[in-house]
Amino acid sequence: MARGFDSKFVEAQQEEALRDKPARPALTPEQKALEARRQAILLSRTRAQAELERATAPAHRHMLESAIAALDEQLKTFDTPNRDL
Repeated sequence: MARGFDSKFVEAQQEEALRDKPARPALTPEQKALEARRQAILLSRTRAQAELERATAPAHRHMLESAIAALDEQLKTFDTPNRDL
């Protein structure tokens, strides 16, 4: 049975996507752990920012602003030039 144009087109797109991906060096377990930690902090910051946008109580807003500032400080440790990621 002959394949349709759509399935051939999808297959060509998939092959092109695989071909165009730049080869990334393999990460060490330590680098993987650091990247996972950075992603978790970014997720927490995004969640706190979304909650801040909905918060109305001044004390709650202050707490969220403080949490975001603390998360930003943690993220700065990942932006140091000596990191090997």
